[in-house]
Parts: sequence; structure tokens; C-alpha cells
Amino acid sequence: MSEEFKRRLQAYVEGRLHGSDKEQMEQELAKLEAYQAYLEEQLEMTQQVEAADGESPREAPAWANAAGHAGTSAWPPQKEAALLRRGKWKARLHTALTAIGIVIGATLLSAILTSLYYGTGGRAGAYQDAVASAIAVTRPNLAVSGSSSSGAFFTMDYRGQLTKTIGASQTTVGDMQLKFLLGYPGVEQTAWRGDTNSGNGFYVFQLPGSAPSMDSSQAWKTLDKLPEGTVAEAFISLDRLVSTDELLQRFKDKNLQPLWLAAFTGEQAGGNDLGIVAHPTGFPAMPLWHRADMKVVSHTEEKKGWLGTVVTESSSSPGVQAYGDGAVRDRNFLDTLHVLQAYPSVAKRLAPWLALDASASYLEANGVQLYGVVVTGPAKELLKLKAEPWVASLRIGDVRLWSWFDLHS
Repeated sequence: MSEEFKRRLQAYVEGRLHGSDKEQMEQELAKLEAYQAYLEEQLEMTQQVEAADGESPREAPAWANAAGHAGTSAWPPQKEAALLRRGKWKARLHTALTAIGIVIGATLLSAILTSLYYGTGGRAGAYQDAVASAIAVTRPNLAVSGSSSSGAFFTMDYRGQLTKTIGASQTTVGDMQLKFLLGYPGVEQTAWRGDTNSGNGFYVFQLPGSAPSMDSSQAWKTLDKLPEGTVAEAFISLDRLVSTDELLQRFKDKNLQPLWLAAFTGEQAGGNDLGIVAHPTGFPAMPLWHRADMKVVSHTEEKKGWLGTVVTESSSSPGVQAYGDGAVRDRNFLDTLHVLQAYPSVAKRLAPWLALDASASYLEANGVQLYGVVVTGPAKELLKLKAEPWVASLRIGDVRLWSWFDLHS
């Protein structure tokens, strides 16, 4: 041990080293501890081998008789041990703090990159549109509206509320959460509220021309027994395939509101002999407009600071007649399927049964033909549909207390 090292060690013990000198001394002490442990281990192994061979243990080398080992130490043993422990724990603390700093830095950097990834080109909004489209075309009378927030490591958290129309009111029936990683959605997590039937796969229609297998007698009895002042949701299967305009015209003089239209996509024909459709594909009676459909009516830009700009834009969606514009609605349905084709991972996650490409191709080639409809209105108005020859079968969904206004008043 050199005199210079002893002088610096003495200064360290007395607390007179600071800054880089102190850090350098602690690093040297940590190294010495590792060297000492290694040499002691080697000496012990050598002595054990010689003892096993019957040889006399050799004299300890000079380093073993230096300070801190056998012989006289420059410091009291307790003080030297405390000194070494202190250096060891400070070195460990320094390593831990460095690792924590690296993790925090990496997290902050990834959060910035994630924000840029989902914010560039309106990517987050496009994923939200894809989620809303998947719900709209595969879950009758359900819609989702929500927002998303980007996190770290290229993740995005989408949270939305699932709503359905019963009577004249929109009711929140569930809370939905979906996590994205680099644009790929994870498992849907939906918590249903109250006594809604929406969470149990209660989407059942029957194709026209099938052998009668859905008994509607219980549904008609239920409507008959429901008191005045109640509104209900009903799933109606038609006696034949009809166009969108033809179906809407059937409700023109009725005090009922069509909500969702079930479209024949060719896939249902091979489902089963009974013609039961448990996972229908269709579209809301009120179109789900996309960004490409919107017409910009005003656009302003205002400078803020040196580099900032605040952009304000308002737009309007196309209008449709209440009981017409079937071609507009059909085109919007196809556009919605094309949105999902651009984000197949979203469609596969939220509607794994949907044959997306095949359905879109069939509709483009053959047009939109409907075999079912979801309607809502007063229970007694729904009961009147029993006399309509085009109603092949009917099932009752959710029922609520009165929430209605006369559509023709």
C-alpha cells in the first residue's frame, strides 16, 4: 500500500474527501474488496489441497500478512470492516440509482415517441373510428363513443361507453376498455351495467325461407302483458329479402323507430339448416359518418407564440331522409366495412366471426338486401306488428319505462 493511498484513505475516513476524489476512493475500495475475496478464496483452496495430500501447509504469502489480514493492521479491525462495508453499500447504491435513472429516462423517451406515433396522421382517431365501426356493424342497436390516451412503450388506452336506444332515450349499458400496442388491440374488457340483454349474445334473427324454428308466441304474450307506459326493443326477422328503402317505407306510418338493419352477406346461407343467425352483420339506420364523409364549413388558423398555431375547424355530416335515402345508407355501410378492412386487427379482435373481405365483396357485387331489423317504440305499438304479414318472427330485447314521443304528431 503506497503512502499516497494511505494518505487518501486517511482523508476519506476523516471525511475530508469530496466530489470526484471521494467517488474515486469508494470505487478503489470496492475493487480491493473484490481482489481480497478472490485471493482469500484461492489461498483457502490451495491449503485444502495440500492438507488432503498430507503436505504441510505453506506459509501465508506476504499479502495475507499485510494490513487487514494476519498480522498488524494499519486500522483497528472493526474500523477497517466498517470502512469496507460502507464502500460496498455506497457502490451498490450508486449502481441502483444509475439503473433507476436509465429506466426513468427510457420511459420518458418512449412516452414522447408513443405520443408522436399515435398523433402523427391522426392515427389515434383512425383507431377510434375502427372500434366504433366494428361495434356498429356487428352488434345490433349498440354504439360506442370514447376517447384514447397514449402511454409509454407504444401503448394506447381506449375507453368508451356502450349505448343503445330504447324508446326515445339513449341508455348507457356498458363500459368498454381496449389497450393497443403498436396499433394492435388487446383483449376487449367490457363491464355491462344493469339488466341489459346486450351482454349475452341476444342477437338472433332467422333467414327468410327457412323452416319455422323461432317461436314468437311468447314474445307476443310479453308485449300483450306489458302495461301502457313501457317501451321496448324488438328484433324482427322478415319474410323475404328487401331493399333498405322498402324496409324503411314500411315504418313510415307507424309510431315505431327502426334502429339497426341486418344485411345478407352470403355468409349466413351456410350457417345452419334452421337459418338462425346469431352473429348478424348490418348497419345503424342512422349512418355512422366517417371523416371522409364530413364537409368542412369553416377553417381558421391562429398563430400562438413563435412556433405555435391553433387550428379551429367545424364540419357537418350529410343529411338523410327519415324513411328514404337507401342508396346513401347502403354506401355508408360499405364505407364502414372498408374502414375495417384498413384495420383488420381491430375487426378480428372485436368481431372474430366476421368474414370481412368476403362480406364486402358480396355486397359490392350483389347490393344490400335486408332480412331483419331492430326497432323500438311503445310496447302496444310493437304488438300491432303481429298483424303484419312481412313479420316472420319477433324477439323482445330490453324493456324500459315510458320514454317516447309521437313520431307523427
